[in-house]
Amino acid sequence: MNEKILVTGAAGYLGSIICEHLLDAGYQVIALDNLIYDQNSLFHLCAHPKFNFVIGDARDEEIMSNLVKDADIIIPLAAIVGAPACKKDPWLAKSVNYEAVQLLLRLRIPQQLIVYPTTNSGYGTKSGETYCTEDTPLEPISLYGKTKVEAELAVLEAPNTITLRLATVFGMSPRMRLDLLVNHFVYAAVTEGYLVIFEKDFKRNYIHIRDVADCMIHGIKNAEKMVGRPYNAGLDAANLSKEELALKVKEYVPNFYLHFAPIGSDPDKRNYIVSNQRLREVGFEAKRNLDEGIQELLKGYRMLGRTKFKNI
Repeated sequence: MNEKILVTGAAGYLGSIICEHLLDAGYQVIALDNLIYDQNSLFHLCAHPKFNFVIGDARDEEIMSNLVKDADIIIPLAAIVGAPACKKDPWLAKSVNYEAVQLLLRLRIPQQLIVYPTTNSGYGTKSGETYCTEDTPLEPISLYGKTKVEAELAVLEAPNTITLRLATVFGMSPRMRLDLLVNHFVYAAVTEGYLVIFEKDFKRNYIHIRDVADCMIHGIKNAEKMVGRPYNAGLDAANLSKEELALKVKEYVPNFYLHFAPIGSDPDKRNYIVSNQRLREVGFEAKRNLDEGIQELLKGYRMLGRTKFKNI
């Protein structure tokens, strides 16, 4: 297998795992990242003969034009991820999350497949009772959600494209993120021992990071029957409220003290459950469950040790 895959934002939380899975599947990987977080999350792949790394910005037309022309498949991961990060620097969010995708669409040719991961946070504030399908109107409530929805629409208007509306991702990665809900709840359980939760009944869907990587590969291998459509990518058994998720974590950390606050609100107002039926119909189903993910996170957090800003 000699297909070359260009992955932008390759050293991020998702990219560090996706690149590993792509190499294991036999693809050549060209990884691009500007290493804005000083991460060294791809060190473990450098010995692989089919791996190459380029330091650069996904908004740099000169770099991107050189890399795109050599690629058979493109996975644009470069993004300012999450509502708080986008709110902190709105210009950067729009530039990376939307304008970089526009540049990519202008540079590529229709024969090059794009598999674009977006977020199911575009569904916004639904009731938490009705399943969102890919035909449910998108009503993003954050700048992050809006930029990703706009980019997805642009991608789907182009030929030979697939978009994956990812549920909230969980699991260990060489470039770890502690702000994602499952990762955060487990981290709070083992470090602070308590958590105050607002709007405990708000629901969300979840997916393991390695299922995301496997889903990408499934999209590449089954592109002919999948192109031109968005797909919800989540774990059907994990349409959970925040309370249900916290109590699941407590099964593994019994001393985890939970306070469900009746007064107060969470700035993240997302509340929805998601159907992943369309993805199942094209032959893919997430298989790593929350129990496995929590146990994995517990092992990983033992390795974090002291941070430079704490004495213990």
